[in-house]
Amino acid sequence: MSKKYYLTARTPKSKHTDAPSSPSQPPPSSNSSSTAAMQTATTTHCSPASPPAPHLLRRRSPIPASAPALRPLKAPSFRPIFVFSSRRRQSLIPAVASVAAVDAPASISGGEDEAKLLLEVRNLRAVIKESRQEILNGVNLTVRQGEVHAIMGKNGSGKSTFAKVLAGHPDYEVTGGTATFKGENLLEKEPEERSLAGLFMSFQSPVAIPGVNNINFLNMAYNSRMRKLGLPELGTLEVVTPNFLLQFFAYVQPKLKIVNMKLDFLDRNVNEGFSGGERKRNEILQLAVLGADLAILDEIDSGLDVDALQDVSKAVNALLTPENSVLMITHYQRLMELIKPTYIHIMEKGKIVKTGDVSLAAVLEEQGYRAISDVEI
Repeated sequence: MSKKYYLTARTPKSKHTDAPSSPSQPPPSSNSSSTAAMQTATTTHCSPASPPAPHLLRRRSPIPASAPALRPLKAPSFRPIFVFSSRRRQSLIPAVASVAAVDAPASISGGEDEAKLLLEVRNLRAVIKESRQEILNGVNLTVRQGEVHAIMGKNGSGKSTFAKVLAGHPDYEVTGGTATFKGENLLEKEPEERSLAGLFMSFQSPVAIPGVNNINFLNMAYNSRMRKLGLPELGTLEVVTPNFLLQFFAYVQPKLKIVNMKLDFLDRNVNEGFSGGERKRNEILQLAVLGADLAILDEIDSGLDVDALQDVSKAVNALLTPENSVLMITHYQRLMELIKPTYIHIMEKGKIVKTGDVSLAAVLEEQGYRAISDVEI
């Protein structure tokens, strides 16, 4: 019986040949010494005119034609380069931001179940703590996964107060009704507990936080949420390691692209010296990093020019999944032309008096709130 010998590694196509390379196996970068070394160790180049060396051959059974081809090992091509600032702390912005070789952490949201109930508000009433003036007068609202709800209404109708009460603002006191979030009593939770549970609120006028830069803020907030969910954290900024940089920037960099922000925003203090558009983008960046289940956007379109509004709207649409939802408060139809709502609610005198689809916004644009004046309040 004759002996049969087979090569134990597959010879890849050279990038200098005329034959196109497989799209799933791009040629290695010429400046990546580690990748080239690993591919040299796992591949054997043999000339057709000369047989392979005996030590490269071993006896084995014939390989079936359907057997998958061997794939070269991949090595990360990112090498972080630190940039030190004149201050005592080290700048955490790498000079090279090509982190595509590192996989981002697993998505926060998951599951393939049908749309579940996220938020259920029943007959919610609230007053201002100091004056005892009643603002919310029996609000009813139901939000399910994958839905976008828009709340409209005249100034002073209770829209922003409703959002703040859901977030746990200390200036307001709930006097009646219930609010259930993901099956739990929302009103019994502290504001930070509501955030960790997956509730996010973007304020109408985001405040600056001097002395706290974005990278620290995002890292601490992200890790707090991961601990709540029992998922792996992205390390700590107290001990900066290349592995941390790889993981953190691999996760954050795509979020920066979504909101059209530059990498150096991470090294700036939270909202300090930011324009109105930059502050709103920074709010959406926080939403993207935290991966909230329900985002409450309080007049996210206020103070934005056309370009900034399009950037913010595009980012919100990119973050929508079948598992999360958005509750946005606005005065204008232009926002709902960019972020299509599932339902539109009209609020008047502290309660929702009318609910409809996106066509309701067009009616309000043409006729104003006189169009719903016949609704009993």
